[in-house]
Amino acid sequence: MSAALSTEVSEGLVVVPSVSITEMRRIDEIAVRRFHVRLIQMMENAGRALADLVGERVGPRRATVLAGTGLNGGGGLVAARHLANRGVEVTVVSDVAATRAPLTEHHLRTLRASGIAACAAPRPGADVVIDALVGYSLSGPLHGRVAELARWTRRQGAPVVSLDLPTGLDATTGSADAAVVVADLTATLALPKRGLIGRPETGEVRLVDIGIPRAALAAAGIAAPALVSRSGTITLVPVAGGFAAEARSDEA
Repeated sequence: MSAALSTEVSEGLVVVPSVSITEMRRIDEIAVRRFHVRLIQMMENAGRALADLVGERVGPRRATVLAGTGLNGGGGLVAARHLANRGVEVTVVSDVAATRAPLTEHHLRTLRASGIAACAAPRPGADVVIDALVGYSLSGPLHGRVAELARWTRRQGAPVVSLDLPTGLDATTGSADAAVVVADLTATLALPKRGLIGRPETGEVRLVDIGIPRAALAAAGIAAPALVSRSGTITLVPVAGGFAAEARSDEA
């Protein structure tokens, strides 16, 4: 596997390994337990890079962030804070009565203290919609309010940016829920998920560096090349069976 993953597919491009849900969970666990990278660090890196990417690609005046209750939602809340700091009018849509992951609740409290309250329904007029409803831990069909909001993204006219993968897409198999979000851009975290390969719902796929050491990837059995990163994100190019990216010149 390692030799294949480091193979140059064209001039300056190398294959980037794609991972399953099980592999990504193991990478996260190794990063936290053996390399002492805290989840809150990774969430902050993800949200800041997502805000940078949205600013670069859309330059919105108004943004709607659909934030779930898990860690993916926490990354969306971080992005909302950074966008608001840059003068963007941010609407955060989330179930305020729901039980959240502790770190996600932390980021929601930070937003509240900053004067940004979550509301139950999206408002018209956004220049971009950030889908941070469900991450790679999706299990089973979408239901309830999450399914309603996922369907809503298809009925509004603004571009949709999904965090990690479009809500409703299985990270390992690529099977899509009937209510799956159809994104214009997907900012996938750490490594691309296998379920993104060949799926039209992802739109353009960019890889976000969330601070997991390459040594942690190696400890999980993943041989990942050093990649050229611009503003914390990496452009992924679809190739047969996966993705490739521009390698650093000393590894190309």
